[in-house]
Amino acid sequence: MKTKFTLFALLFTVCFFAQTARVKGIVLDENNQAVENVNISFQNNKTSTNASGFYILTIPSNVNSNLKFSHISLKSAVISLELKSNEDYEFNIILKNNVEQIGEVVITNNNRKRVEGITSISPKAVRLIPGANAGVENILKTLPGVYSNNELSTQYAVRGGNYDENLVYVNEIEVYRPFLVRSGQQEGLSFTNTDMVQNIDFSAGGFQAKYGDKLSSVLDITYRRPSKFGASLEASFLGANLAIESASKNQKWTAITGVRYRNNSLLVKSQETETNFFPRFIDVQSYVTFTPNTKWQFSFLGNASQNKYDYTPLTRQTNFGTIDEPIALLVVYEGQEKDQYNTLFGAFKTTYTINENLNLKFIASTYHTTEQEYFDILAQYKLGEVDSSLGSENFGGVKFTRAIGSQLTHARNDLDALIVNTEVKGFYKKNEDQIEWGLKYTRESIRDRLVEWEVIDSAGFSLNPPVIEFPKNEQPYAPYVGPLVAYQNAQAKNYVTINRFSGYAQWNRRSKWGNHDIFTNIGARAQEWKVSGENIFGNSQLVISPRVQFAIKPDWDVDMLFRVSNGLYYQPPFYRELRNIDGKVLPNVKAQQSIHYVIGNDYSFKMWKRPFKLVSEIYYKSLTDVNPYTLDNVRIRYQAANNAKAYVQGVDLRLNGEFVPGTESWFSFGYLQTEENIDNKGYISRPTDQRLKFGILFQDYVPNIPTFKMYLNLVYNTGLPGGSPSFADPYDYQLRLRDYRRADLGFSYVFTDRARAKEEGNWLKKFKDLSLGLEIFNLFNNQNTITNTWVRDVYTKTQYGVPNYLTNRVFSLKLNVKL
Repeated sequence: MKTKFTLFALLFTVCFFAQTARVKGIVLDENNQAVENVNISFQNNKTSTNASGFYILTIPSNVNSNLKFSHISLKSAVISLELKSNEDYEFNIILKNNVEQIGEVVITNNNRKRVEGITSISPKAVRLIPGANAGVENILKTLPGVYSNNELSTQYAVRGGNYDENLVYVNEIEVYRPFLVRSGQQEGLSFTNTDMVQNIDFSAGGFQAKYGDKLSSVLDITYRRPSKFGASLEASFLGANLAIESASKNQKWTAITGVRYRNNSLLVKSQETETNFFPRFIDVQSYVTFTPNTKWQFSFLGNASQNKYDYTPLTRQTNFGTIDEPIALLVVYEGQEKDQYNTLFGAFKTTYTINENLNLKFIASTYHTTEQEYFDILAQYKLGEVDSSLGSENFGGVKFTRAIGSQLTHARNDLDALIVNTEVKGFYKKNEDQIEWGLKYTRESIRDRLVEWEVIDSAGFSLNPPVIEFPKNEQPYAPYVGPLVAYQNAQAKNYVTINRFSGYAQWNRRSKWGNHDIFTNIGARAQEWKVSGENIFGNSQLVISPRVQFAIKPDWDVDMLFRVSNGLYYQPPFYRELRNIDGKVLPNVKAQQSIHYVIGNDYSFKMWKRPFKLVSEIYYKSLTDVNPYTLDNVRIRYQAANNAKAYVQGVDLRLNGEFVPGTESWFSFGYLQTEENIDNKGYISRPTDQRLKFGILFQDYVPNIPTFKMYLNLVYNTGLPGGSPSFADPYDYQLRLRDYRRADLGFSYVFTDRARAKEEGNWLKKFKDLSLGLEIFNLFNNQNTITNTWVRDVYTKTQYGVPNYLTNRVFSLKLNVKL
């Protein structure tokens, strides 16, 4: 059968249902020495440990397996465990000299079936890998195609997109983040509570029609349903997390609740600015399910969070320049900043299973955020030459001041947003065909007050904004007759309502072409929306987004899968994309559109008798109706105009596997180039044009002490375009920030876990997991830059871009407890 695709071709990735699982680990004796030639068996499946005590054995899944460990000079052990399909489980055991061991290991984590083209991330790795802002986003930043140059932020850019172009779902419910956040320092917690996570899937492009209307990526997270009582605690110098879970005896009711508190003072106080800084972030999340029978399931997901950011800068000294001409910026501050972001989120979901081939879902959610951003900060600065003469009493101090000035910034910004969603979804399966569909209504109600201005004074002269033509200033030789205005000034009040109707339908099929497996997915999305409000009259707009995916797994001796993905993706404007730099809402801004072309290959192989996987993708995006923006820290300011076109092209590579027996690590490489053409002036780099990316996530342990583990999280990104003066024309300033280099290292000693059950009477018997760790953030103390502060030299009539550095090296202890 021939199918003709005019514009789109594509990839679908399908689950491979394995009926086996793997158990692996290390066998030690009572002296913590590795034991070689230990026989491990289940029925006819057998293996033995190597010289390092390591073993790996394939066993049937979804059945209770009695695993036997035997050695000629040690007592035997029989352990009963049950694993899910395709699950890898680490089980380390100590064989004793005189006591036979019989026990049971209960496996509660349900690893998601592997879906080709989607990166699945282990929740355990998310909890263990160190990072200044640990969590799901911390791991994402090590993947190819995912870029970030701010360790204090949970936001990330994917394949040339910006922070607003990423979809995030929890249990099929779209989640949102605060609107007014402008600095990574103001972000404390991502929405996702890693203590509650069961599955994490991520797509960097070419995703299916069932996912929403964004241009770049999808993060799809599933929270778990507990099967019995449990509790976990994590505490460090940066905060604490507590999670409690339980289930009724008949398993009809389950609940898991997590409380998190974080304080970033330790990280921010390591910076060059001396401050009185007290940021605190707290949230409570709960996921409750009720399953009255085999037909119905009801669930509720709720979240309440409060972010408070109190900031009083005192002084700052930044040394920059060259060895021959060292320069210092000295700043004395007055004033303070008080920001607060309060959010409430609630979602109700019910699933009705008509039969094993047909089910329906109803989802309703509400998101409410109230945000305030208040600050008045006066910064009085001196720009001077540094005394670099060795032996000088003033070595490192400022010996000559070449410029003085001041900067006064003011803001009284308030925002109140209410977003309500209702959605119906369906799934039907017949033989090898699957049909999925959904209809959704969204209402967004936003009340926004924007009042912010900035006055800059240099050597006694107030600087006029560069975007307006003023009479020539020839003071003191002639009086200035032009107006006195602020360097930046934006004031607006907006009351906006956006009504959206969207829907999708897609068809999946798994078939055969000879002995080769073929997977096809064809689908489309549509969205209609209208912007209205006080003195705001928008037109109704409609977009249709067809998407096609195709994959083939050849019947070869090597395990390879090829996939192609192509689709037209639209991003209807959210509120921030409608508001221009002056704060005015332009209701008829069109949806940005992007055509994705993705070609990928998955190659699974064995090296050193251990499993590895190489994933490679080549991609190209053609973007039209682009809404240009500037990026300052994590604040995005749009022009609210569709006056640009752009492209993105690149390649992503990721090699993951057991570089160390029994652990998973990966190495990532990415190259991208993205440029835009604004008003037909020519192509220049976009704010997210971060060319090269290297990422490493590495896990290791001491060979004879597997309870002592090491985790390394390393990222290198070439510098982003940015750091230009405010309101500068990007065609006049094409600067790049410094390359971003970051390494976070963690050490952990595991006192006990599920694989090392203690004997009766041992105080560790009551714990399922207990570990204590040391974390070193920014191991090599790299000075990464997020923005530049621009100051004027009255003598040379030039401006200097003074780098604003991120965090220095920081040490922290972390305790993990699970009951």
